[in-house]
Amino acid sequence: MIVIPDVGSDVPTPPLRLWRRRVGWVIIYGSHAPLIALTKVDGRVPFSSSSCVVLIELAKLLTSLALLVTRDWPSPGVSVSCRHVVPYALPALLYALNNNLVVLMQSHMDPSTFQVLGNLKIASTALLYSSCLGKRLRLRQWLALGLLMGAGVCHSYSTLELEKEETTREAHLHVSAWGLLLVLTYCLISGLAAVYTELILKAQHLPLSLQNLFLYIFGVSVNGVAHLSGASGDRGFLEGYSPAVWVIVVGQAANGLLMSVVMKHGSSITRLFVISCSMLVNAAFSWAVLGLQLTPVFLLVALMIGFAAHLYYGI
Repeated sequence: MIVIPDVGSDVPTPPLRLWRRRVGWVIIYGSHAPLIALTKVDGRVPFSSSSCVVLIELAKLLTSLALLVTRDWPSPGVSVSCRHVVPYALPALLYALNNNLVVLMQSHMDPSTFQVLGNLKIASTALLYSSCLGKRLRLRQWLALGLLMGAGVCHSYSTLELEKEETTREAHLHVSAWGLLLVLTYCLISGLAAVYTELILKAQHLPLSLQNLFLYIFGVSVNGVAHLSGASGDRGFLEGYSPAVWVIVVGQAANGLLMSVVMKHGSSITRLFVISCSMLVNAAFSWAVLGLQLTPVFLLVALMIGFAAHLYYGI
């Protein structure tokens, strides 16, 4: 078992003011999908998704460098060596592996099944958080995480029902044995990447901007190689970029940086709650901007997430 000293209190009760600050993070995270929908031309995304990921990682890298130079450097008593830098290669590789697994899984299941089963990453993250970080969760906290996972499943299923009504055709959920193995691997890697990132961020007594710099150097490198190896056709690196796409780049870069704050000063579990709340923001944005029809399930999901937060944090 890996135990990190001073990871945080055994009873995670963040102050209410921290939750108010996290509302902004939830809005940024939840607006991603509606913004992508706004960029579509004739139903298709006109830009390279891999180039967009590279630009997001580059924006996070440059912002971290700027924060380090202007605010956190020099830091008295801080010495850096290769042993501080190398651990950040693993999260970059894990996230890159998961990005490829998402593509591979499409051949073994339909997107809606992936959306439903993907909620298992809540369970995998919680189990790894408890075992690897030596955190004992109370029964009510486990119940809260189960409720959070149930909310994700309900939201995914309601989305499937809306798609069936809009396309006026029967949508069939299907998954092969290989697909089930792949989605379980995906959820395990997702939880491992989150918990490991929290581990190294808290174990090293370094400025967060410097830690982010290490992390995003590997992020730019891994995703840059993935873009070059997967480039197809004559599409240019910035082809199809509109103002909305640049808003996506800036927003997702801010989201990544804010999530590192969550991991450094909060926990992987807090990250799960932020992501779950972003589902509600996503639906609200889609209703306001894209005309998505909201159903009573939306209210049910909101109540489930709210009650789960109350159970876990006691707020």
